Amino acid sequence: MAARAGVSFKTVSNVVNDRPHVTDATRARVLAAVDALGYRPNASARSLRHGRSGILALAVPELTSPYFAALASAAGRAAKEHGRVLVIEETRGELEGERVALVDLASRLVDGVILSPLVTPERVVAERIGATPLVMLGEHRYGAGADHVAMDSERAARELTAHLLATGRRRIAVVGREDAPGTGAERWRGHVAALADAGLRPDWRLDLRVPAYRREDGVRAVRALLGGGDRPDAVLCFNDLLALGAVHALRDAGLSVPGDVAVAGFDDIEESRYAGLTTVAPDLGLLAREAVRLLVRRVEDPARAPERVDVPFRVVVRASTVG
Repeated sequence: MAARAGVSFKTVSNVVNDRPHVTDATRARVLAAVDALGYRPNASARSLRHGRSGILALAVPELTSPYFAALASAAGRAAKEHGRVLVIEETRGELEGERVALVDLASRLVDGVILSPLVTPERVVAERIGATPLVMLGEHRYGAGADHVAMDSERAARELTAHLLATGRRRIAVVGREDAPGTGAERWRGHVAALADAGLRPDWRLDLRVPAYRREDGVRAVRALLGGGDRPDAVLCFNDLLALGAVHALRDAGLSVPGDVAVAGFDDIEESRYAGLTTVAPDLGLLAREAVRLLVRRVEDPARAPERVDVPFRVVVRASTVG
């Protein structure tokens, strides 16, 4: 293989093990030789040499969520490209579940963990830095020195709200705001910033809190709002499942979407594409690939400086906001 690529055995090893300090041109030649010769790295032998299992973990709140299911699938493909195996842990968004991912998984069988946290305090993450190769996902910007991959949710919410305002909507109900750092807080800040850009302030009667980001929570929140006599002209939901629930509640009340009320969400799950839902679409494939890449690098080089990667997004306008 080294002879076919015109490089040394050491260079081949560096490329196969995804080590840095190899030029793009050299890496491309080696990978072409790998493909031509049908080489597959011996994961067991490599693990014995380096004292690693070759197994990575992805810990997400719930696998029944289409967003996290798609993320897990993309991350599994990315791990395979790096010669690793990915295991999935469901935390249920609970402190104990996230602790298991941060502490128990890493101490038993995996080389590192990609965690999408909902409730873990920053100090707990700080305690694990150095003990566990770790990559954090999501909007909670941990300042503890961990590798982090996320979409800029504040900017995305600002752009999505700006779209609703551009359609003439002014009474925008918001479903999913949270006070604690994370998704709900980031997206709320973006929404408020867009209102301010238009010379508006949030109407607190249209601030709809929910216990979780599921369809049924969107249904209940919008039904309660309508039952109280406050009818919005738009509903901005902080994920697509909430938005799909909101659409159901509005139509069940005899209101048309978007004629009477526009609805928008986040995530661009498959169901939303067929339902005509306006949404924010993150580059989920890139997010998964970057998370795995950072984790593999952290496993290989624990002392390197942490990285933060913001993946791109786009506002996808569909029939739920424009008739």
